[in-house]
Amino acid sequence: MMQSAPPEPFVILGMPRTGTHYLEALLNKHPCVLSNGELLNQYDPNWPDKDRLLRSDRELLELAYLRRPAREEKVTHVGCKINEPQFEERPGFLSELARWPGLKVILLTRNNTLESLRSLIQARRSGHWLKFSSDKNMAPPPRVKLSIGECETYFKTTEDFHARVKRSFASSNTLTIEYEGLLGDPAGCLAKICDFLGVAPLRLSGDVVLERQEQRPLNETLENFHELRAHFAGGPYATFFEVAEVLEQQR
Repeated sequence: MMQSAPPEPFVILGMPRTGTHYLEALLNKHPCVLSNGELLNQYDPNWPDKDRLLRSDRELLELAYLRRPAREEKVTHVGCKINEPQFEERPGFLSELARWPGLKVILLTRNNTLESLRSLIQARRSGHWLKFSSDKNMAPPPRVKLSIGECETYFKTTEDFHARVKRSFASSNTLTIEYEGLLGDPAGCLAKICDFLGVAPLRLSGDVVLERQEQRPLNETLENFHELRAHFAGGPYATFFEVAEVLEQQR
């Protein structure tokens, strides 16, 4: 009896707080697509075997794409997601990933990197990384203070990571999805991704399980917003502060 071909591989890449978990939840609504969570996160419940991280980079990818049991036989595309800090912990992993045959890459970006950093620090402080639609009584994320140095480092790390991903994979095998577009038009973004992967389009049911945790603007959630804006004014990162300026002018 001829064995069926293994599912086609894909990976979701992004900086922290760019919607990778939300996108994965949407993709997993598709009957032919299975994304198995954060392969390199020892706390991810999709991967109960914590000792897997002692394996080599190649063995981890084989586990993700070849030996990971699919939920149903009709799954034709299997993937996982990896956030940038996990590549820092395993420096050779991105190169090994780039060598995986036929891999398709979905890169999630966020137009305002400052919002991404703020959200990351808020999540670390509160311990709340996700907000579900059932979490009606969850307190808003805490206000935070960011140093100029950590902002500059994070902005540069984000630029370098995006450039490295684009250098590592062929453009024909890479699809960039913006966080803002994913939140504003999830059905449209999902249609692009289905076309990119080569699976039938999926009609979303309209039920949203995950919600954005922070709805307030930067100038209300960063304690030293004005200090940061003054420092970065006129530079390449000044646009990260423009949304709050518009909101202030409207008041």
